[in-house]
Formats: sequence, structure tokens, C-alpha cells
Amino acid sequence: MALRDAIQRLTLEHRHYGYRRITALLRREGWCVNAKRVLRITREDNLLCLKKKAYAPATTDSNHGWRVYPNLARRMIPMAPDRLWVADITYIRLERAFVYLAVVLDAYSRKVVGWALADHLAASLALEALDRALAIRRPVPDQLVHHSDRGVQYACGDYARRLEAAGVMPSMSRGGCPYDNAKAESFMKTLKTEEVDGSAYRDLADARRQVGRFIEEVYNRTRLHSALDYLSPMEFEETRLWTALAPPTGATATTTVP
Repeated sequence: MALRDAIQRLTLEHRHYGYRRITALLRREGWCVNAKRVLRITREDNLLCLKKKAYAPATTDSNHGWRVYPNLARRMIPMAPDRLWVADITYIRLERAFVYLAVVLDAYSRKVVGWALADHLAASLALEALDRALAIRRPVPDQLVHHSDRGVQYACGDYARRLEAAGVMPSMSRGGCPYDNAKAESFMKTLKTEEVDGSAYRDLADARRQVGRFIEEVYNRTRLHSALDYLSPMEFEETRLWTALAPPTGATATTTVP
């Protein structure tokens, strides 16, 4: 009965988590349980996670005269932070209007490294998100690829010059291939399902506050990601950084040079 109570508690606390993430949380609490048992109990108690199909209207216009860059990210598997960033824009509904969110994610950890929310789709929206990411992460020049769709916000001269000045290589999805930017699309789906669809924002300031809280405090810090071995993006970066810096087994932290 104690296990069933724990499953009920965690499912109610994390109403959008599926049974695999609930299993990961249970194991963190010390339970020895497999995912099949958790699924059976959640089905018996009608505790399956909430899901809602997302509708995504067009937020970018790829019919423009700016340069379209080749897809450099198609076969990239980043092995460290700040090697591949992915960017995208989506809409968020207010009570009587729409606002728009631009994000930049690190493809290595799925962490949102820059975001901006505004009531317009001008290039300055995407630039604000990019500037935040550059200021926080300070990537090494000529080591980072920035991937996006072919929208005018990312193709325009101001955005291209900002990338060039930072030593960041631009990359764009192929025409008619939405899966080329799958990691960014996956984040947008998570945002809509776990935050936006269950909220009612009064105005732009309210949306910026609540969406910002979800990004910074929930998604980046605590939300378990199946592709990250059920760690949050920040946990994943910190764990991998510690592992990379730790000396080999049997070695000391310092080395004497003969």
C-alpha cells in the first residue's frame, strides 16, 4: 500500500509525467520498482498523465530573400555543452491576444540557455533570446553551431551578423523537413503540454513571469528528461562536467611532471 500511496502522491505532484518518469522519481526515493508495475498501478487508479494535442500555427516566414545556410547539424552528436544550439519560435495564447516565445537550447543537455517573450514576431525577439544565451554561456568562437528553421527572423542580416561577431556557425533545416529541428520542437511540445495548456495568462507580463518560472525553475532545474537518463538539464550538465573533471580511478587530482 505504501508504494501505491507514493505513486499517487508523485503523480498528483507531477501530473504531466508518464509512468517512466514516475518510476525514476520513485527510484530516487529509494523504491525498488520497475516501470511495468508503476504503469499497472497508475492504470488501476486512473492516474495516467494529462496529455493534450498541441496546435502550432506558423510563426516564421521562410519566403524571403535572405541567405539560407546549409544544414550543419544534420549528423551532429554534441559531446559537450555549447557545441550545438537549436532555436525556435512558438505562440502563446493570452485571454484576448497572442504573444510569441523565442528560445535557444543547448542540444547536448536540452537546457534552455536563452529565451524571450514579446507581443511581436520581429527579428528583435529572436535576437533577444540569442543575446541572453551568448551573455550567459560565452561560447568559444568557431566551436558552436547555431541551428534553426529558415524563418526570416533567423536569416535576416542582423541575426547573421550577431552570429558572425560571436564566432558562431549558422545552420538551417532543409526545406520541408521539420524533424531537422526536432530537439527544439520537442521542448515546445513539453512547454505547451506541461505549462501553457493548463494556464490562463492575463497579459504579457503575467505570461513572461509564469513561462519564465517554468523554464528556469521547472524545465532546466527539476524536470526529468528521458534522453538524459532521467536527469534534468542542469543535473546532466553538472554530472557530466564532474565526471569529465574527476581524475581516473586510482589517480590523484594533481600530476607531477618529471
